[in-house]
Amino acid sequence: MQHLRLILTLGLLLGGASGGAASESRQAVLHSPPSAGAASRLSATAGTSPPIGYVRFCSDNGADCAAQGDMVFQVTLDAQHEAELREVNDRLNTAIEPVTDLEHFGETERWSYPADGKGDCEDYVLAKRRALVRLGWPASVLLITVVRDKDGDGHAVLTVVTDRGDLVLDNQAAPILPWHETGYRFVKRQSQGDPALWVSLGETRSPPVVGGGR
Repeated sequence: MQHLRLILTLGLLLGGASGGAASESRQAVLHSPPSAGAASRLSATAGTSPPIGYVRFCSDNGADCAAQGDMVFQVTLDAQHEAELREVNDRLNTAIEPVTDLEHFGETERWSYPADGKGDCEDYVLAKRRALVRLGWPASVLLITVVRDKDGDGHAVLTVVTDRGDLVLDNQAAPILPWHETGYRFVKRQSQGDPALWVSLGETRSPPVVGGGR
């Protein structure tokens, strides 16, 4: 098991650095550009390495880190989709008790589903992504994203790619906001073409820990 985890870790780290940009470029060629304005879209600048917490999560939950279903570039945010987003975001923000990984597990960073009803930012993100996939949302529009929050700390949010731009589901704020209205600096996120690969979003100072707070 240790050998398998090491192989997966190295593969994800190397693949993220080299394959993410190619994956994003490939899907950009295959799909027409969105109609929303440029400011409403996050742009990938290059491939990069995934967070180590995500790598560890994938070693235990491989199916959740593999491409699922058809590649969809964006979802149309009609009344039903908007209601589902709000319901999932509000329900999980209320249901999960915020605790740090250090308080919860005695570790600085561990990504996991909040099975006991407790978790920090990345655990909220994982739970929201899984809930939306189960409702039939394409996995390719639900992207785990690392940012620096308003205090400069590492934080995880869920970016949803829609025809109205990239929206952010966040446990630190109740409203679902366009990415450029959050006040965050966007570091990296999953590639739409392959969720095991990650792409850089422009902020060059990657935080050493994601979710050091709640």
